[in-house]
Amino acid sequence: MTIPPRFAALGGAFAVAAALLAGPVAGTASAAAPSSVSVKSVGNVCYSALPSQAHDTIGLIDQGGPFPYPRDGIVFDNREHVLPSQSSGYYHEYTVITPGAPTRGTRRIITGEKTHEDYYTADHYVTFRLVDFGC
Repeated sequence: MTIPPRFAALGGAFAVAAALLAGPVAGTASAAAPSSVSVKSVGNVCYSALPSQAHDTIGLIDQGGPFPYPRDGIVFDNREHVLPSQSSGYYHEYTVITPGAPTRGTRRIITGEKTHEDYYTADHYVTFRLVDFGC
């Protein structure tokens, strides 16, 4: 079991993350533009529209566990390159229980290092939706 990134020491992490996100990147006019384009292509979903099991998973993440599966909290490598590009270890994955599924199923919450930067996938990393906690 891994401690969720949102519980890690936040002191300098936000400054480093902000510098990485906002700083210039070779070959691009702005580093912020590619990230916002990627997030838009991912889509959004209201927290209230998620299945109840996703609410349970997000609650467990916020509490630091315990998690139902040993792989919950492992680093998500973003091999699909659907989420905004970040350094290794930025994203972590957690199982959203699928009632009646004999395995972990296909639903996950992927967290980023920012507070409540949570993505929901119902189709095992084919599509992602950024969770909007404001609606």
